[in-house]
Amino acid sequence: MDGGGEAQVNAGRGAGAGVQIHQSRMLPDFLQSVNLKYVKLGYHYLISNLLTLCLIPIMAVTLIEASQTNPNDIHHLWLHLKYNLVSVIVCSAFLVFGSTVYIMTRPRPVYLIDYSCYRAPDKLKAPFKRFMEHSRLTGDFDESSLEFQRKILERSGLGEETYAPEAMHSVPPQPSMAAARDEAEQVMFGALDNLFANTEIKPKKIGILVVNCSLFNPTPSLSAMIVNKYKLRGNIRSFNLGGMGCSAGVIAVDLAKDLLQVHRNTYAVVVSTENITQNWYFGNKKAMLIPNCLFRVGGSAVLLSNKSGDRRRAKYKLVHVVRTHKGADEKAFRCVYQEQDDAGKTGVSLSKDLMAIAGGALKTNITTLGPLVLPISEQLLFFATLVVKKLFNKNVKPYIPDFKLAFDHFCIHAGGRAVIDELEKNLQLLPTHVEASRMTLHRFGNTSSSSIWYELAYIEAKGRIRKGHRVWQIAFGSGFKCNSAVWQALQNVKPSHNSPWEECIDKYPVKLVL
Repeated sequence: MDGGGEAQVNAGRGAGAGVQIHQSRMLPDFLQSVNLKYVKLGYHYLISNLLTLCLIPIMAVTLIEASQTNPNDIHHLWLHLKYNLVSVIVCSAFLVFGSTVYIMTRPRPVYLIDYSCYRAPDKLKAPFKRFMEHSRLTGDFDESSLEFQRKILERSGLGEETYAPEAMHSVPPQPSMAAARDEAEQVMFGALDNLFANTEIKPKKIGILVVNCSLFNPTPSLSAMIVNKYKLRGNIRSFNLGGMGCSAGVIAVDLAKDLLQVHRNTYAVVVSTENITQNWYFGNKKAMLIPNCLFRVGGSAVLLSNKSGDRRRAKYKLVHVVRTHKGADEKAFRCVYQEQDDAGKTGVSLSKDLMAIAGGALKTNITTLGPLVLPISEQLLFFATLVVKKLFNKNVKPYIPDFKLAFDHFCIHAGGRAVIDELEKNLQLLPTHVEASRMTLHRFGNTSSSSIWYELAYIEAKGRIRKGHRVWQIAFGSGFKCNSAVWQALQNVKPSHNSPWEECIDKYPVKLVL
């Protein structure tokens, strides 16, 4: 994290030192006096606009030729077309047919009108001292487990204002099916109430509903609970995704996108949440205690549309969704695994290989995503380095594409401090690029699949998103999966009413103890 900042400072000093007046007639040392990042930026602009630069001479020649055309030439062309009616009809038919096929088969744009993130009441805040005291009073954890949880909390990147479910605030805790339903209703209905109020969309207009929650899947389903609460129409297409981990929010968006390609002029709502009440671990296996320390209450609701008229009021347009699944590998499949410990207590176990597996999944994902989003300059550099490595020198380091040229903002799943640190390092990001992820983890903890929406809300609350900016949402989940969504801002985006950061954005960013 600090390396990027030091590199900038040193480059600045180097540039300052290079601006000197020399008496010698020798050419200056450009490697010392020129900041190479600007050379790379110029190369990027040149290659990215190469097609335009090549078309300019052709257009100039065409305009010159057209300007030399006299009325007599136009008259001859008209006579030629007049006496070749069959050719005109055939060409017109092909033109109309081709245009119709293009319009009917092209992907329908998917617009994000608005979204909402749930903020729990203050009474559910779980500061470290209270968390540890309640853990001690349960009587389920030995001294070694309590000390382990304390260390995880101190190093996790979480702050003192995250939220735990109401059942966990009781001493002893009172997890039950009724309490789990209450948590689900508070989170989902809280996010949806705010979404419907901000967009002024009547629930009856919703044609598609996708809900994802990994660990709590009651009967009737969570999606049925929403249908019942808001009296959604009888022919709504509803889906409930379970067991798909923290990246399920992107999967839900992808499913909604595919459905919006089929069903015309409709709205889709995607609700992403996780339920903690019945999934708190009351044992002493270290690998299962980590989720207790990281996961907190949260959820989001997203309103999507395929109506062309909604473009003017929409915040974003969905550009790409790329999904990577490593479940065929046994280690990847079991690295996040719900099971019982030796005492028969259920929890989610995190493997020590988690970070390595996540790195492999990320590599596969960005290899697929790169050609879709990176400028041609970065693709050529990557390809050239690969050819040199294969044919000439195997010791040449592979070129790491600069994703900062493709995206303006990054929403990295706030799964934990280590996840954010690794992506910052591997993608060569600056601290400002991971600020939203770190601050979301600090303020709300790991809210699972909804964390990427809290992060986007943070960037909006800071007033950083301008028209045309691209946002990259990256999420990891059990299975093991790495999923990406790319959004393009259609306007200078302002934070919505009742944003989760509305009352505290001025306090952030805070300085974290590393």
